[in-house]
Amino acid sequence: MKFLQVARAAVVLRSLPISLLVFLLMLYALLRVALLVYTGTDLVPVSSWPLVLLKGLWFDLVVSVTLVAPVLLYEALLPNRWRSSAWHQKLRNVWLFASLFVLLFGAVSEFTFWIEFSTRLNFIALDYLLYTSEVIRNIRESYPVGWILTAIALLALLLVRFLHQWLRVGSVIFLHWRERLGLAAVAVAMPAILLAVANVEQMDGKVSAYADELSGNGLFTLAAAARRNELDYLKFYRTLPDELLQKTLAGLDVSRPVTAALRPVNLEIHGNRPSRMLSSHFTRLPKNIVLVSIESLSASFVGSYGGTKGLTPQLDALSKEGLLFEQVYATGTRTVRGLEALSLGTPPVPGQAIVRRPANEHLTTLGEVLAHQEVDTFFFYGGYGYFDNMNAYFGANDYRVIDRTDIPSDRIVFENVWGVADEVLFNAVIDSIDRREKASRPFFAHVMTTSNHRPYTYPDGRIDIPSPGGREGAVKYTDYAIGKFIRDAKTRPWFADTLFVFVADHCASVAGKTKLPVRNYRIPLVLYSPGNLKPGVFAAMISQIDLAPSLIDALGRPGSRLFYGRSVFTDGPWSERAFISNYQELGYLKNNKLTVLLPKRRVQAFDVDPETLESMPSAIDEKLLEEAITYYQSASVDFRSGALRATFHEYPRGAR
Repeated sequence: MKFLQVARAAVVLRSLPISLLVFLLMLYALLRVALLVYTGTDLVPVSSWPLVLLKGLWFDLVVSVTLVAPVLLYEALLPNRWRSSAWHQKLRNVWLFASLFVLLFGAVSEFTFWIEFSTRLNFIALDYLLYTSEVIRNIRESYPVGWILTAIALLALLLVRFLHQWLRVGSVIFLHWRERLGLAAVAVAMPAILLAVANVEQMDGKVSAYADELSGNGLFTLAAAARRNELDYLKFYRTLPDELLQKTLAGLDVSRPVTAALRPVNLEIHGNRPSRMLSSHFTRLPKNIVLVSIESLSASFVGSYGGTKGLTPQLDALSKEGLLFEQVYATGTRTVRGLEALSLGTPPVPGQAIVRRPANEHLTTLGEVLAHQEVDTFFFYGGYGYFDNMNAYFGANDYRVIDRTDIPSDRIVFENVWGVADEVLFNAVIDSIDRREKASRPFFAHVMTTSNHRPYTYPDGRIDIPSPGGREGAVKYTDYAIGKFIRDAKTRPWFADTLFVFVADHCASVAGKTKLPVRNYRIPLVLYSPGNLKPGVFAAMISQIDLAPSLIDALGRPGSRLFYGRSVFTDGPWSERAFISNYQELGYLKNNKLTVLLPKRRVQAFDVDPETLESMPSAIDEKLLEEAITYYQSASVDFRSGALRATFHEYPRGAR
């Protein structure tokens, strides 16, 4: 009898659920080791590998048990007479091939995602699932997809052939009703228990952000991102009473009018007379603005910011003739975060960016405020603007949207999946400005470039790096296009009255030893307007959200106080601070200390070296914590309550 029990146990071990569970654990372990090797021991020391692998095994077990649960249920329901039948084994092999192909493809996808973002699957992957056409074309243009899929298919076939023989032994076992009931109970209970116990915070450790990410499982982190794609600040983060919020905001010189007070805000056109502070930067106020937000341009690429590879000769020349800002920090890690900060001038709300949320129409955006002062406002994008909800957001905030669909095909000398080449986009900007119905009216144009994005392809013959030239080639091509744009604009009558602004939407990479590596949020900002703006350097630290109110002041128009950001062209001492975040960690950088608000009302603090921008854990400064909470809580509550809406939109243009 004991021999029979041992023999039955051996057969069970060769059943489909157990075999699949072992395969999943091995696949995820091999993927983790491959990622560790690729990342390198400088970022994840070998001494931390055992802990990474052990924590990883826990998350892999949770995911694997969850994936195997439907197979257990199938085994519990499968009639005994079907188990060893030829037709069932063939059907099982077909299902097994498809399943193994998908699992192997998922592992390869995780590896490529890590190459691009240095993180496990997260909200970025979740967002990209909504734009399958662009993402699939981007992958096809970036990788030898045909060869990769062929290799995955061959490997899946080999595994099916091996498992066919292995599983034949497990197919002969017959189940009693009690065993079927037990399988069903395990299939339901085990995933429920494991998922209730496991949470994404268990990835956190004290080695580095790389080690934390590698200890996770991509499917687990993807599911966590799905649950947290929109986080209610009041529910998940540290809060303060409203009275204290208002008092702290006043102390920070943030005096945004509340909703009821927005109506009487005076938006009539001011004369072209500089204020006392503007005279130190401007010799004459510009009439127009062209704001160019450059895709993924880290400050480290730019020569004026210490870049040594000569990738940005055009921007470097412009920075010498214009006003260069030394310490500017992006608010987030994606284009929609940059667009949110540059247009709305508000600290980033947790979860999804406001650009992609409902009820984001007619907010107090830069375009909305200027449009109600008889300024022609534009948003130009080289790709299809439905991506990331850009067309809907800017169109609903009084911008005239011009995207790829508006550019004639005979003007497109080059394009890839993300959009037309930057030089084509800039040509469309000049043409649109030239063709305005009322050429005498001032204009504001926000231009979003695309060429500095994987697959990093661009027209041949423009620069000395052949296409595709990787990130460095794409940066140099974008810089070339900017130089051409300025040369072409100089031939137009509106050039002399225009302020050109060049800023990144976010950095090329935000991976680092901490979740919010300050150095990887530093972006370039150059203002250029010969004849109007004095050349110089602005050394104080500013945030991306400060640009919107600054540009309104640069035009000599009212409305800069409607933003959370502060104008750099304003009276009074400048209080240096910046906001950096990902979709759930909210950072507040001030006095060389980074205060980070996290879900579950947790708080972390780091000392930031002013030279290297490296972070080290430190004690929490209660005053800085209060300021951080005030900014982020107020911004989140204002958006949800509608207090960010521009109620003056109800008035006809020019009526006030």
